[in-house]
Amino acid sequence: MSAADGMRPWRGAWALSIASPRRLVCAAALLLASFAGLYVLYRFHPLSMSDIAVYQAEGEAAAARGDLYGFTVTKWNLPATYPPFAALLFILTTWVSLSTLKVVCVLVNAALLALLVHLSCKAAGLRRVAYSAPALLTATALGLWLEPVFQTFAFGQINLALTCLVLWDLSRPDGARGKGFVTGIAAGIKLTPAIFAVYLLITGRVKAAFTALAGFVFSAVLGWLVLPEASVEFWTRRMFETGRVGLAWIVDNQSLQGLISRVLHTPEPGLLWAVPTALTAAAGLWTARRIYLRRGLEIWGVLATAVTALLVSPISWSHHWVWCVPLLIALAAHTRRSPWRRALLAALAVAFTLRTMWIVPHAGDLDLRFSWWQQPLAAPYPLIGLTLLAVLASWSPRPAGALTEEPGDVPSRPAGRMPKPRTDAQELPARTG
Repeated sequence: MSAADGMRPWRGAWALSIASPRRLVCAAALLLASFAGLYVLYRFHPLSMSDIAVYQAEGEAAAARGDLYGFTVTKWNLPATYPPFAALLFILTTWVSLSTLKVVCVLVNAALLALLVHLSCKAAGLRRVAYSAPALLTATALGLWLEPVFQTFAFGQINLALTCLVLWDLSRPDGARGKGFVTGIAAGIKLTPAIFAVYLLITGRVKAAFTALAGFVFSAVLGWLVLPEASVEFWTRRMFETGRVGLAWIVDNQSLQGLISRVLHTPEPGLLWAVPTALTAAAGLWTARRIYLRRGLEIWGVLATAVTALLVSPISWSHHWVWCVPLLIALAAHTRRSPWRRALLAALAVAFTLRTMWIVPHAGDLDLRFSWWQQPLAAPYPLIGLTLLAVLASWSPRPAGALTEEPGDVPSRPAGRMPKPRTDAQELPARTG
């Protein structure tokens, strides 16, 4: 594809914006109103953005070759939990004051949210929407109030950045140069994206899977070369200390372990968590493989893998579920001729906005005392994730090699090889990561 061909979608977007200035102005006004609302909320209930303070402290420790895993910061005594490679990247955060860094973090996350909407639309086949300025501005304005996205802003987290890296990398055509490497780098920053290398492997993209492994090894080796002692400490000890990240049974944790701990009223569910988690991991990856190989839909394979990772991870804070953005967009791409799918899309959008886990009483150890009717309110995301995997697993597959699309289906990649701290914005938990 020539450079001129690559510019055509952007030219079309500008032409559409110029032809419909009213839509562009309304979308821009909505975006400004959305961030004005965030500012007003901050004035009344300050968002501490505690995690960005941890990142800056990690950067300072890395720059000084100090004890990376021996400090705690903020009044919640939050420690460093990421690999040494992440600390090297966080050195950039030490160049400005913490107050300035918080402003920069909000602006960067706003840009990343818009980028995630753009990448999600492209991956779902909504290319015209992906290059429409009014659509991107509107989706960004509304997406800010999805609970996982809002919490990412509230904590000063890097979830949007990691999601963009993985989605951009895996949405590229099979055979694209270096496909998988960026996913490996994302896993080197925060371990959970490593599951996407497994997804590439089980779907037959062996080269991309090993490229992802190469990216991960590169990050680990670089971290070891610059911070050898911290690297030995992390890879032999700290990475296994789940409790270092936070309490698994609080409502902040929207993984299977959190759900099961609260249902059983115990902070240590043991095998009663491990066995269902292992089964979910196997079923989720099988579902992702089936969707990709039998239907050729990369976006749904990636989403099935992402949801599987969020479910089986020992701790998945609610802000880790920013994958709800591409999920909602992928559903929107499949709702044009199906009223029930449109209703499902609306229901999911509401579920990711309501913040029911913060409505139930959860001070102290009340998380372990929920009654049966409070349990769904305290664990909306794992229930959504399990339901989504069940629906995708039962999705009737098209025979292998079929090239036609059903009504409402959209191709997820260009034609080519086939198939080829607790928070309600007012308090934070003793958690990080």
